[in-house]
Amino acid sequence: MQAAAPETDCLRLIAASDGAAIASCAADGDAEASYAPVLQHGGIFYVYVSGLAKHNGNLLRRRQGSLLFLGEAGGNPFARPRASVSCTVAEIAPDDPHYVELLDRLEARFGNVVGLLRTLPDFRLLALTPIRYQYVAGFGKAYSFAANPNEPAP
Repeated sequence: MQAAAPETDCLRLIAASDGAAIASCAADGDAEASYAPVLQHGGIFYVYVSGLAKHNGNLLRRRQGSLLFLGEAGGNPFARPRASVSCTVAEIAPDDPHYVELLDRLEARFGNVVGLLRTLPDFRLLALTPIRYQYVAGFGKAYSFAANPNEPAP
C-alpha cells in the first residue's frame, strides 16, 4: 500500500483538529501567540474571537497571521507531526450573506457556547485564507507547499 502524499497527510492532520495556536504580530512588532477553535470550510479557516483579544486586533491590523495545528503526541516530541499555515486575514461582517451560515456551522461544530458568544457585541468572525503550508511529519520529513496548487511553494 502506497503512503499518502505529504499534502494529503497535512490536510488530514488539520481536519482532525478542532483548534489551533494563532501567531500574530502586535503593532510594536512583538510576536504574540494565542489559541482559538477553528472551523475549516471551503478551504478557508474561520475563527470567532473577541474584539478585546490582542490577536484579533493584530490579525486585522496586519491582515496576516499563522495557524499551528499539532498532531498526536507520541514518541519523540521533537518529531511531533505539525502543520503551520500562513494566512491572509479578513473580517466577515454581520451583513455578509455567509455570516449567519458560518456561525451556524461553528455552533454545530462547537456547541451551544457559540450561541452565547453570538449575543456578545465584541465577537468578530475572521476568515483566514491559506497562502502556504509547512508540514513536519517527523525527523527529516519537512514539506512546504502552496495553498493554491497552481502556485509554486515558497
